Amino acid sequence: MSRLARIFTQGDTARLLVRWFGLISAGCILGAILTEFYPLAGLPFGLLLAYLLVVDYRQVFFLLFLVIPFSTEVELPGGLGTDLPDEPLILLLFGVYGLYVLRHGGALDLRFVRHPLSLLLLAHVAWIAFTALTSANVLVSIKFLLAKLWYVTVFYFLAARLLVDQAQVRKLLWYTLPAVTVTVLWVLVRHFPSGFDFEVADEVVRPFYRNHVNYASMLALLMPPLVWLWSRYRRFSFRWWTLLLCGAVLLTGVWFSYTRAAYVCLLGAGAAYFIVRWRLLRYGMVIAVIAACVGVLYLAQNNTYLDYAPDYERTVSIKQWDNLLEATAKGEDISTMERVYRWVAGSQMIPERPVTGFGPGNFYNFYRGYTVSSFETYVSFNPEKSGIHSYYLMTLVEQGWPGFLLFTAFVFATLLYGEQIYRRCTDPDERALVMALILCLVIIDALLLINDMVETDKVGPFFFLSAALLVNADLRQRRRAPAIERALGR
Repeated sequence: MSRLARIFTQGDTARLLVRWFGLISAGCILGAILTEFYPLAGLPFGLLLAYLLVVDYRQVFFLLFLVIPFSTEVELPGGLGTDLPDEPLILLLFGVYGLYVLRHGGALDLRFVRHPLSLLLLAHVAWIAFTALTSANVLVSIKFLLAKLWYVTVFYFLAARLLVDQAQVRKLLWYTLPAVTVTVLWVLVRHFPSGFDFEVADEVVRPFYRNHVNYASMLALLMPPLVWLWSRYRRFSFRWWTLLLCGAVLLTGVWFSYTRAAYVCLLGAGAAYFIVRWRLLRYGMVIAVIAACVGVLYLAQNNTYLDYAPDYERTVSIKQWDNLLEATAKGEDISTMERVYRWVAGSQMIPERPVTGFGPGNFYNFYRGYTVSSFETYVSFNPEKSGIHSYYLMTLVEQGWPGFLLFTAFVFATLLYGEQIYRRCTDPDERALVMALILCLVIIDALLLINDMVETDKVGPFFFLSAALLVNADLRQRRRAPAIERALGR
């Protein structure tokens, strides 16, 4: 605790601050009512936040995970957008951690920074910075770079420093899971009057989630950590029942989200559990890479991909869930075929700039000139300005082959290191946590095949957080190894 923090938390000073805070709060609320300038009522919360940043910014970090589920996208003047209230908190923590590093840089755990996963992530960010400078639209790429910097700083490096043991991880989950459960109950209550109609699945998740995919993705990736936390408590205890209820609500939310990707990812996580336990992960990765390469070569040979172009007149927006899978198989589902339309455009863009790409965040700005008209659908005008819907392909298009290889290396390395850490663990609780982190990453990595979500506030934080916690677990294992060997007399 800093000297200034100690002053603010001393008995007399703390009581005086509480009194002044109460007076200021009452005055601001009264002033907001009288003047009808309602943002004035938020001033006390800003003061409270500033107090927490001075006294103990760890509490602001946990508060961030409490508000992430409730945050909503807000359009700002000038075509900019943000997520409120979580993005301002991320920026605050980014600044606070930057000041901490400047002042206490010598006290940082360099083993964490020098870990292979950290070095891969830093190389990934460094390449983003380089391609931002060579970008076809530098301003857009700099914005993307800044967002990447504060996500990596807060959810990887700061998270690793604060979440050093299982108690802190449990605390973070207790901030996150009940909050997410409340948002799911909100969605289900709004969805119920329509009889859980598939057609309104996108509408009922707002304002907390952008769409039903974003919603279902967050619920799915939280299931492994939830199961881990639930298994830590005594059977039939209050917390055991609470987490069981949270899990039931989240699974209900996933079911009525009608999101095929979330269903597949949860089933895939179940299969990944046994793959990791049986030490087959590397073989599974090799098979997946070979299958992907064979599929790409097949489609590219003699332009075979053109044979799969959709029928413009028959490609429709499905309004009944019962018809969705059938339409997907026939190439008539608008959501699936619009993805293919953009993937084809992305594949046409790669040869144009194979090394540095078009620059981070620039797919939308340039893909129109590379589209293939035979894959066009009647929503291809893209009014929401969404991306390519595949983070891996997006990275290849925007950052070139080096950026793609660095990112995929980081993805593969986190899973492979996770399997190694799991094998070395002798503590059952630690093994269970490592498995939960691996499965969380498996779900996110699978979602990234058909979505762009690393820079979204509902998925991105947990991607970097899971990787950071795996590094912490690895470092704990290495610290324990000499002690174990000494105890065994080796």
